[in-house]
Amino acid sequence: MSALTGVLYAALVAYLGGWYLGRWTGNFALLLFVLTSVTMLYWLAERFHFAPARNKAAQDLLDNDAKRRQTLAAQGINRVDGDIEPARQQLLQQPWWLDWTAGLFPVILIVFLLRSFLFEPFKIPSGSMVPTLLVGDLILVNKFHYGVRLPVINKKIVANNDVKRGDVMVFRYPEDPSTDFIKRVAGIPGDEVAYVNQKLYINGQLAPTQPVDNFYDDSGSPRVYRPRFNEKLGDKQHQILVRPDAQAYFRADRADGPFPFQENCRYTIEGVTCKVPAGHYYMLGDNRDNSRDSRFWGFVPDENIVGKAFLVWMNFGNLKRIGTFFN
Repeated sequence: MSALTGVLYAALVAYLGGWYLGRWTGNFALLLFVLTSVTMLYWLAERFHFAPARNKAAQDLLDNDAKRRQTLAAQGINRVDGDIEPARQQLLQQPWWLDWTAGLFPVILIVFLLRSFLFEPFKIPSGSMVPTLLVGDLILVNKFHYGVRLPVINKKIVANNDVKRGDVMVFRYPEDPSTDFIKRVAGIPGDEVAYVNQKLYINGQLAPTQPVDNFYDDSGSPRVYRPRFNEKLGDKQHQILVRPDAQAYFRADRADGPFPFQENCRYTIEGVTCKVPAGHYYMLGDNRDNSRDSRFWGFVPDENIVGKAFLVWMNFGNLKRIGTFFN
């Protein structure tokens, strides 16, 4: 078993090393599920086989020593040298390969359950959600807000809250489902969403906006001040950035070809208008002119939903961000 455990750890190190070096794309949810399953098997084996075997061996040692002492006492020898306690402790000691597998199972199980059904951490990798979320923000995602889903396969088994316009949602990127993305929900099933001449329309109604100030956007190149606005989607108000000199024309450019329901969208020199199909959502970045979103790669299906983002719990470059709640 020690050799088998060594091989498993070597495979884990190779997988993580290749993931870190970019040789392949890792799947943390699947990895955590496999680690939970493997350590659970070791934990069960320890509880029902290895630990009872060690306890029996230690008890046999005590019984044999007691019989030896009784035999010697019957012969008139009452003083017997030899302390078997160190040997008994050695028999009871858990080997390293069980300590590093069965011993880790409770911790890994707790992490697996918390991450799968309650909260998952997520790091903001780009400036597409500036000014709401900054590059380097470490956020928490509520996994059960939209319903309980089975880990790894992401199948919803219990429904909860409906997705609403204005929600900040983490989802599996339609072009590469192994990658998580974060955007704001602009359209829900049945909505007609139009982004024309840098203005957002939902079902023909202009989304209310109010100018705020200029925001220093250092998430892209060049780093400049951009006009910041308050925007209202549904009952939620949030801030967006709009670059007046940005090109207004968008085109479908999904890497793997036409996106599903692309026929629901009309692209013109002024912008794009899409009818959101059933079971799908239309996503936009708050940094409207620095975000590749549904305007380019289409709709997000319900089965791609990861959860609702709600809290910045850490930003090592800007500690003032810690504890920031957002819509």
